[in-house]
Amino acid sequence: MMQQIYPVAPHDFTFELNKDFHFAAAHYIAHEDAGKCKETHGHTYFANITIVGDDLNDTGFLVDFKTIKDLIHQRFDHGVLNEDPAFSDADSNYFPTTEVVARTTYEIIQDYLNTLENQPVCLQIFLRETPTSYCIYRPRKVDKS
Repeated sequence: MMQQIYPVAPHDFTFELNKDFHFAAAHYIAHEDAGKCKETHGHTYFANITIVGDDLNDTGFLVDFKTIKDLIHQRFDHGVLNEDPAFSDADSNYFPTTEVVARTTYEIIQDYLNTLENQPVCLQIFLRETPTSYCIYRPRKVDKS
């Protein structure tokens, strides 16, 4: 994986954890204006997940790095994103674009984090689709409750 400097989102939490990983997936965009992206094609996505919090769990982790990777890797790696129930061919808010994949990644991770006693928060998702194209997803408001 290439070394990358990611944009930093300001926060007041004690700990910031970043996890890099990649996954390979195919997709298509089911819209007449999508050009070549209407055809099924694949990418090796590179993701950086930023998680913040003030409290560590009983093992001394904010959250386990491997768990964060597995949540996304096991679901999307070597699959067709359009076949995942999170995405839709009928609603542009759920086409598997880089933006929507980044938002969906956030939702999957934050849903998991919400189950943890120490309540870490996913601050941002950096998702690179190609060497020259990426998206950053940050929720409008970080809610620690």
